[in-house]
Amino acid sequence: MTNLSSRVLLLQTIRRIRIQAYRRAIRGCLILTLFVTAAAASSQEPSGSAPSPLPAQQTNTSAIGGNDRQVSLRTLPSNLLADQKDIWLFPGKLAKGQHWIPTVVIAGITSGLVASDPNTAPPFRTSNSFSGYNRVLSGTNTGAFIAAVPASIYAIGLIKKDSYAQSTALLAAEAFADGFALDLAFKGITGRKQPLQYTGEGPYADSFFNGTHNPFHSGGFYSVHAMAATSVAAVIAHRYRNHRWVPFVAYGLAGAISFARITGSNHFPSDVFFGGAMGFVIARYAVLPAR
Repeated sequence: MTNLSSRVLLLQTIRRIRIQAYRRAIRGCLILTLFVTAAAASSQEPSGSAPSPLPAQQTNTSAIGGNDRQVSLRTLPSNLLADQKDIWLFPGKLAKGQHWIPTVVIAGITSGLVASDPNTAPPFRTSNSFSGYNRVLSGTNTGAFIAAVPASIYAIGLIKKDSYAQSTALLAAEAFADGFALDLAFKGITGRKQPLQYTGEGPYADSFFNGTHNPFHSGGFYSVHAMAATSVAAVIAHRYRNHRWVPFVAYGLAGAISFARITGSNHFPSDVFFGGAMGFVIARYAVLPAR
């Protein structure tokens, strides 16, 4: 009996050590990513062969973002209003036969996931396999990380007087704000429960319209964390695509953050997929194109 107790204690100790090492590794990856993303912003080269203007007149605009939308703190509010107009009038474009293929693809995948949600969510709800992963990539931690990435890029832009970096950060903030406004409407209308509100092996049925319609509640359709991570990733991946590693890191982290919303039972898979899709579409086709 003593040997058995010692063995169990040893296994528990080894497990705790592994979990702690796993958490430190993920935290280290997040911190490293924050620094390398900032490094990409600080290493962006200005384009053009013309002589550099005086420092007071210098604008560090890269050719790779030459066709992107212009943004500043002053123009950000008007940009947001223009974005919201385009977003809410999007059904009119569908009526004219535009953008049908991507719309059908996103709607089809989302519908399939909604149909499978009652059976795919319970295994994550009843498992402790992702406990360490969920603690590190909690909603609070990932929310702070998502905000810190564009904030650090903007700070570097201010320090280096790099307008390109500042614009990148503002475009990321604009994409998030647009997606968040749309998310409030979706959550208020759909009133979807979280998987956390269920118990047992499932199926977790009747989740729509049976939860709170408060748009600021945690969970619901769609995932604001998935939208925010993907929209920020889309802006940074596009603006710094001359650094080949940036898109892989940006989208890889967005995927990890999004997956944590499923493993933590904060969202159903369809919430996360649709949130990520909205973040990408809004960033690439509503925010970044020049007007």
